[in-house]
Amino acid sequence: MRGTGALIVRDLRLALRLGGGGGIGVAFFVLAVVLIPLGVGQEGAVLARIAGGVLWIAALLAALLSLDRIFQADFEDGSLDQLMLSPLALEQVVLGKAAAHWVTTGLPMTLIAPVLGLMLNLPSAVLPALVIGMALGTPALSLIGAVGAAITVGVRRGGLLLSILVLPLYIPSLIFGARAVERALTGLSPWPVLMIGAGLTLFCAALAPFAAAAALRINAR
Repeated sequence: MRGTGALIVRDLRLALRLGGGGGIGVAFFVLAVVLIPLGVGQEGAVLARIAGGVLWIAALLAALLSLDRIFQADFEDGSLDQLMLSPLALEQVVLGKAAAHWVTTGLPMTLIAPVLGLMLNLPSAVLPALVIGMALGTPALSLIGAVGAAITVGVRRGGLLLSILVLPLYIPSLIFGARAVERALTGLSPWPVLMIGAGLTLFCAALAPFAAAAALRINAR
């Protein structure tokens, strides 16, 4: 676990450097949501009804922007070869890199979501369902994205291919996250849907490191 923690710290430092891509996804998330009222109008009821879906769609697209950097930069400078030869299991490397990606994208989006939710006229009573849903669901985006990034790691300009591979797999997270907000907005309990979303994330945490490690062993040679 110490080696995984050191890898997470290393990736966080790289992501937070100028040009490291750490804030690009978060900036896109904010801008995409801010533009919605300009396109659909200022009617509060309409904005509240679509807020959950808007926030989750923006989160999915924002997560996509930095997925190719999970492994590609290390592949290009040879660091990935060193990681694959290190005593650290490749599955732990994948898990550490997915965790670092979530800390720099999913976590900031989760923290910013309540402010954007209020801007979209969500009642304050619905915000806990939004925040909990994103906290439980966004790790799955990073885990699934790590698998796609591992599959396309050796492909030049593979960003479009990565998006095509990953976006269909993001749909369950989108559905459950937006549905939790919708249920809270209509007075129903969001917890059944939130628990399904949490189960999906746990399933991804159990499977994605092995799938991504297998893809890296094939593609990163």
